[in-house]
Amino acid sequence: MYSFISGIIEDKLENLVVIEQNGIGYEIFVSTNTLSNLPNVGEYAKIYTYLHVREDAFQLYGFLSKEEKNLFLELITVSGVGSKMALVILSSLSVQNLISCIVSGDVKTLSQAKGVGKKTAERIILELKGKLGELNTALISDFSALSGATSTACDEACELLVNMGLSKFDALKLVNKVALENDTTEMIIQKALKNMN
Repeated sequence: MYSFISGIIEDKLENLVVIEQNGIGYEIFVSTNTLSNLPNVGEYAKIYTYLHVREDAFQLYGFLSKEEKNLFLELITVSGVGSKMALVILSSLSVQNLISCIVSGDVKTLSQAKGVGKKTAERIILELKGKLGELNTALISDFSALSGATSTACDEACELLVNMGLSKFDALKLVNKVALENDTTEMIIQKALKNMN
């Protein structure tokens, strides 16, 4: 119903932000990651939103990025994961780290989020591992933008690292950490392997 809300931040609480827009103050539940990256009270902000409707309440959940919102929407499709738990998970892990946990099957890290036991973590991984294509694509675009090296060299280096056993996410992260402008595929691979060691 509400794709996003933009306006002046009136208040910031522990897991809640109040945005004033046209004389209306919207209470929006947010993750600690979103809250810590929002501007100060009195400044302008744009928050992507999801309206959760229950019999006894209408609650707005807010996100600093479309990727965080999309991941939240995926999380609440998992059996036993409600809006509040999804927000707690997003408070415990960044979008990139959460996707990495799900794609790599890292139950241990995921189950460290408050209120998420081993069984819930396993269920999240099982149900979402194959559904994160669009979010992975968005992250790949973000990582590609970070690197000054040619996209062809980066792509080839990523492909080789994946063939060597790295996850696509970890390969992209590593390549974009070491790649410099005018690096060849071989140069990127050499630096990536040294960085791994």
